[in-house]
Amino acid sequence: MYSVEKIVFVNSKGQSTQLGNDGPFILTKIEGTGAVNADIQFQKSPFEDGASYLGNTLEPRPLSIEVMLIAENIEEMMIYRRRLLNVFNPKLGEGRLIYEIGGIKREIKAISELAPAFPDAEDFKDTMQPGLIQLYCPNPFFKDTAESKEEIAIWRPAFEFPLEIFEEGIEMGYREPSLIVNILNKGDVPCGMKIEFKALATVANPSLFNINTREYFKINKTMEAGEIITVTTHFQNKRVELDKNGVTTNAFNWIELNSTFLQLDPGDNLLRYNSDEGIDNLEVQIYYTPQYLGV
Repeated sequence: MYSVEKIVFVNSKGQSTQLGNDGPFILTKIEGTGAVNADIQFQKSPFEDGASYLGNTLEPRPLSIEVMLIAENIEEMMIYRRRLLNVFNPKLGEGRLIYEIGGIKREIKAISELAPAFPDAEDFKDTMQPGLIQLYCPNPFFKDTAESKEEIAIWRPAFEFPLEIFEEGIEMGYREPSLIVNILNKGDVPCGMKIEFKALATVANPSLFNINTREYFKINKTMEAGEIITVTTHFQNKRVELDKNGVTTNAFNWIELNSTFLQLDPGDNLLRYNSDEGIDNLEVQIYYTPQYLGV
């Protein structure tokens, strides 16, 4: 058994419980955090020896958790059983399982396949009760618990208080000199991102170009000061939204025809921002969360 520090599960109602090395819920075993099955796609032609490989997809991930409940008496034991039943209620849909081991902390969306089971435990009397929790993860990837952020184009402040202004003046801020940033995806598979274009003054047709793949995403719109366009490129969650004076609207109609919802490949990704006019008035920030095959 691995030296597990702790598991925290948070359901869709915000209710949570922790399983770890201390009572009342002691984690005794977890299975399914590593290997995940692949569905291999292939085709076979007449008289072909073997088959031709087309690709593969990963299956949903099952997780099995065994826990030992520790109580002072039968009344307390029933309270703890009830707590697990409340938190791991299958009717509540997807929750978040946060898994921490050896300094690594990652999370995955999970649904209870059935309510927690409490096998007969005559040998344990009233103060110890084993429990079994079966989870199902439609998306098999573990993710970092915190979103990563990269600032490509931004103005940096260049003064602080107490402030002394010299005769020749003082620089109040400066523009980052590089148009290119390298984003390191530490995950095992490509991941989507959230691209935020912010106009400090007039900006015409902002874009982001992937130097490695030669793909780009471009917005055909002249942005006004204060406007923010957010592009989300996650699988099954692709969106383009305009924030103007705190009001958010759909901005899909401004996408240039040949644009691609860019992904970050594992490893280095060189990205360059641009605009047809007003590039110095553009700020660009990128948010992403690496995905892992296991923990």
